Amino acid sequence: MFPIRDEHRTATAPFVTFSLIALNAAAWVFLQGLGSEASLVRSVCELGLIPGELLGNVAPGTRVPLGEGVACVITRPNWLAPLTSMFMHGGWFHIIGNMWFLWVFGDNVEETFGHARYLLFYLVSGFAAAAAQVIADPSSAIPMVGASGAIGGVMGAYAVLFPKARIDVLFVLGFFVRVIPMSAVFMLGYWFLIQVVSGSFGGAEGGVAFWAHVGGFAAGAAMALPLRARARSAA
Repeated sequence: MFPIRDEHRTATAPFVTFSLIALNAAAWVFLQGLGSEASLVRSVCELGLIPGELLGNVAPGTRVPLGEGVACVITRPNWLAPLTSMFMHGGWFHIIGNMWFLWVFGDNVEETFGHARYLLFYLVSGFAAAAAQVIADPSSAIPMVGASGAIGGVMGAYAVLFPKARIDVLFVLGFFVRVIPMSAVFMLGYWFLIQVVSGSFGGAEGGVAFWAHVGGFAAGAAMALPLRARARSAA
């Protein structure tokens, strides 16, 4: 299921959401070389979050294969990694998918929180996502990158603030392709459930940090609870 649009329109321009998308795009272009192998590997290794490196659970000098002929070398802890990893991505589909989800859900959450508080909310969601993944696998040597933990926070907040909002979702099952409207709480609740199940049975296999998604979503939902009344009056 892939969200196409939501029914809520905002009265104010979501310039923080625009800015976050622009920052992620700039990082993809200037730090990750539009996904060129050398730039991508270097950025993921140097700016990604490696739980075992951050906590000192993986010995310095350890080589971590990322693919055929490429590897990260564990060094000293990078305490900025929880922040920098939020703006790194692993490929074109990764960044496009993340930015699309942020575009669909970010504007309404930004309007409800206010611009400055929304930026703080986004960063706190990202830090909570990083903490959840580190706690789930503290000895992992696999780099974690992507905005999806912070965006999970945006999605958690949206589910709390606008549970009955209609989301038009692209549903693909074999040759069956259709746009199906569904409530935000159903679509986002289903997404959250998939992350929990996948994290419980698959860990970080396949390069997806499921517990980061869970941690970000839960943090975002918790921070949005005090603002539910405001969102209802605006709906």
